[in-house]
Amino acid sequence: MHSRKPMKLHHSISLIDGFDFGVSGRTGSYIIEEDELTIVETGPSPAVPYIKKGLEELGYTFADVKHIIVTHVHLDHAGGAGRLLELCPNAILYVHPKGKRHLVDPKKLAAGARAIYGERFSELYDPIVPAAEERIVEKTEGDILQIGEERVLEFWDTPGHARHHLGIYDRLSNGMFTGDTAGIQYEQLFPHGVNFFLPSTSPNHFDPDAMRHSLQRFREKQLDYIYFGHFGETDLVEEALDRAGSWLDIFVKEAETAFAKGQSYDEIAESLLKYVQAELREQGIADDHEVYQMIHIDLQLSALGMIDYLQKK
Repeated sequence: MHSRKPMKLHHSISLIDGFDFGVSGRTGSYIIEEDELTIVETGPSPAVPYIKKGLEELGYTFADVKHIIVTHVHLDHAGGAGRLLELCPNAILYVHPKGKRHLVDPKKLAAGARAIYGERFSELYDPIVPAAEERIVEKTEGDILQIGEERVLEFWDTPGHARHHLGIYDRLSNGMFTGDTAGIQYEQLFPHGVNFFLPSTSPNHFDPDAMRHSLQRFREKQLDYIYFGHFGETDLVEEALDRAGSWLDIFVKEAETAFAKGQSYDEIAESLLKYVQAELREQGIADDHEVYQMIHIDLQLSALGMIDYLQKK
């Protein structure tokens, strides 16, 4: 088992690294230490032991957890929700209404991911445990959840990456848990003083117009923090949202051109990689930096999502 202490952020929020793909700084679970202990994002099932260890280091057990919230039901964010719910006897699980059935019966989600990840599927995602329906509460636009005397979470409907996507706004920190709607932040570049953000356009609900609308709503809220599903927080909110938006335009334009020529998702990912390398080279990042292992996977998934979108269109 990998090892990393929970990161204490601020406003009683900590981040536990779930070591998705066996990599640090990839996917994490946020712990809000309030009167009612709350977890935002479970990650996949292999992350659950890391959540247990992280909670213990913060002074809690699974029995202390009252609320488990998933931004959306993709397996890297919610694949462990059923397993975690089993282990947290006093918790309720919250999900977007369009995502609930996939947590109760995850077969379809699992089949979709198995098609993408092939033989790596089991190590990345098993076991996928159905969540107990009577312990799931749907949340959508305008709903709230009071987790402390002075702490209320607001639920936003934030499609673009997925139709079953929630943003969770924390009034106390003026921060938003954005899941994948506002894209990905690459923590691996922090030691080089580089803040780098890309959109996430993976299959199979990617919708660029909906994503732009959600990004605009985040902008208008004038947030102090974004808490990314991948990975960690930023207070460079305006920059992060602007970068996600401008890269989104590049992604879609590249994909449309390639799609018209009948190119494969691999070819789209390769052409996007050249753009990314050019930008990061200017910031002093070598083409062989370890961050490219993850960026390459992300670009391939994003290319798949854009082809899926263009085919449906």
